[in-house]
Amino acid sequence: MSRLCDSNRAAAVFGKSDRVVRWITLLIFACAFSASGQEQSSDSISREVKQLFDRCARSVVKIHGRDQHSDLSGTGFFVDPTGTIYTAYSVGGEATNFSVEFDGKKFPARQMVADLRSGIAMLKIDSASPALPIGKSEQLAVAAPVVMIGYPLDLPETPSFGMIAGFDRKYLDRYLSTTHLRANLPTQRGEAGAPLLNMKGEVVGIVVSSLENSSSCYALPIEAAEKIRNDFVRFGEVRHGWIGAHLAEAVEETNGSRAEMTEVLENTPAANFGLQAGDILLQVGRKEIHQPDDIIDASFFLTAGDIVPITVVRGGQKLTFKVRAQFHPAAQHLPMLASPGNNQALMLDLQKAPDNTP
Repeated sequence: MSRLCDSNRAAAVFGKSDRVVRWITLLIFACAFSASGQEQSSDSISREVKQLFDRCARSVVKIHGRDQHSDLSGTGFFVDPTGTIYTAYSVGGEATNFSVEFDGKKFPARQMVADLRSGIAMLKIDSASPALPIGKSEQLAVAAPVVMIGYPLDLPETPSFGMIAGFDRKYLDRYLSTTHLRANLPTQRGEAGAPLLNMKGEVVGIVVSSLENSSSCYALPIEAAEKIRNDFVRFGEVRHGWIGAHLAEAVEETNGSRAEMTEVLENTPAANFGLQAGDILLQVGRKEIHQPDDIIDASFFLTAGDIVPITVVRGGQKLTFKVRAQFHPAAQHLPMLASPGNNQALMLDLQKAPDNTP
């Protein structure tokens, strides 16, 4: 009997040991598989970024110029096949004697646009060129992967990989001219004006300023840059628009909006086309308005001379007015924000309070 019990006990112990060994083996295989999966994932991302860089780098250029103090250099990129280049205002806004390194050669370039409010400039060379496709920043979300291609310091074109960290209307309690893309990409001197790309290789923004000791950066959304370019194509100049009404937060929400017109300035489009103090603003052009800060984006996309449909609620009734925007009175008198790795300054529309005057 004792031998049988000993035999059963031994079998039980052996069975338990066998199960432990199998669990340990499975755990080792799981860890090895996880490590292998992470390595494959890392390799896959690396290959994807390399392919994007190989495909897009030829459309990114190094820009040289000279301002009143010294020579400067930065980054730009082609946006059409006729040699049109986007860059940051700190690179192409106030300098002269521009040249562009492209395809192993240097080409003279001329300034087409220098826009303080958006913080960008446009240059042009007299040559056919490649061009980066235009994407949609509106389709991005927090943690979306992005790639920047720039010319840091005196180095060749260089890719940087990161992700979207936020969509900001203000920084250090000052309001930007429109919502900017905040990317956790480090920037260095020479990379102002670099394109911010989605993983399809489409431009979603233009790097215009650095943050937190250059550990991250702000990019102007490409839709805002395209507004500037479209103005220039249509009119030969940038036309920031304005209608002339002050907004504040209403006590109660009406039709999903708390943006109340508290004052309509005299002899402005708002007054001339029938808007009144007390109106609750619902929509400006294609931009819906839910709170006073929403006017920051809506007003940026106003073009002087264009007729803009503006929808309000007045006395419980929804009304739409066709308002012809005028030139923004402060479009050329804007404060400054430091640019990537550069002691020069980059003009942005930064204010202590939002410009609630569309």
